[in-house]
Formats: sequence, structure tokens, C-alpha cells
Amino acid sequence: MQRAYDQCRLNLEIISGEEEARLAYLAAVSALTLTGDRLLVFDSGGGSSQFTFGHGDRIEEQFSVDVGAVRFTERFGLAGAVPRETVDAALVAIATDLSQLEGRPRPDMVIAIGGTSTNLAAIKHGLTHYDPDVVHGTVIDADEVDRQIEAFRTRSAQERREIAGLQPARAEVILAGACVVRTILTLTGQDALTVSDRGLRHGVLAERFGA
Repeated sequence: MQRAYDQCRLNLEIISGEEEARLAYLAAVSALTLTGDRLLVFDSGGGSSQFTFGHGDRIEEQFSVDVGAVRFTERFGLAGAVPRETVDAALVAIATDLSQLEGRPRPDMVIAIGGTSTNLAAIKHGLTHYDPDVVHGTVIDADEVDRQIEAFRTRSAQERREIAGLQPARAEVILAGACVVRTILTLTGQDALTVSDRGLRHGVLAERFGA
């Protein structure tokens, strides 16, 4: 850090994983119209998914689970077209691994951040060029997630790349990612989720300069 300051006159601050989760949560809730007070923010990644429960801008609990799009793509061979039975088996396995979400009070609102959810939103809008302002605040209901799962399930990776809104690099893992999102909706008793395009840097800005 001293070398960075000596060469660039920049002070670097290394933050913990917990602080990163807190700032990401703050970013998600500070730039959306909130419904109710009991909130869940999640980020479903490639190897794991992070969950943060809170009230307003106050975090109550956060944890990470080893459930991710890459893991389940490899486990169930979801990179290309697969039978419906394979998707159903993956959904059951994901639900088992996400059992930590069960038995909790139902959140008033679920907010999704991260690449899987922003891609689902971009596909819903049919965006040929990604627009964060369009994606941010998009509400995706369970029926739309189911529709996209079926679209991914019946296509090869190359055919998925032709879907408007899908980033080509995510073609192999988007089916598994959508299955993770769908399972989270089921386990939290939700009919829909709201997508946030805002991330860590937005949380820093919101905290230091105001939403």
C-alpha cells in the first residue's frame, strides 16, 4: 500500500469479506424503492452464493453457501441442451444445499445482485446492448424465470448465445444460474424478485456521499 501511495499518491484500503457484503447490501437497498422492512439481498455466483438479511439499511445476518452456477453446471452437465428430468434433479439438489434458507420469516422483498440476475433481467428486456439503467430495478417473476429456464434447457451453448440480452460468456452456466435463482424464490416464498445493478462501489459512494 505504501508503494501505491509513493507512486500514485493513492491511499488503498483493504476491506474484509463482511465489510464487502455490508457495502453491497447498502448499494442494493439505497437505490431501490423498498417494499416492506424485512429484506433479503443475494448474489448467486459461480462457486458460491451470498445471502444478507436485514431491516432497512441494517444488516442482521449474512452467510455464504457453496452453491453456484459453475458447480451445478459441471455436476449435472447443464452447459447444453438437457432433458427436463435433468433440470428437475438439479433443482432438487440445489434446494437441498440451500436448506439454510428454509424455516425463516418470509422476506418482504428479495433483491438479486450479480451477473446471473442482471443477465436474466437483460434477457427479459431483450437488450442487444446492456443498459444498467434498464436492468436496475427490473422485477422478474417466477413465471419469467421458468420461461427462461425452459429456453436455456432446450438450446445448446451456441444457440443460447443468440438470445438477446445474454452475455456470450455466460452461455454455458446460465441454465444452472437460473435454477439457483428459481430455487431461492421457492425457498423464500416469493413470487418475484427485484434486480439491482448496483455493486460494491455504489455502496461506498452511498455511505460516504449519500444515496
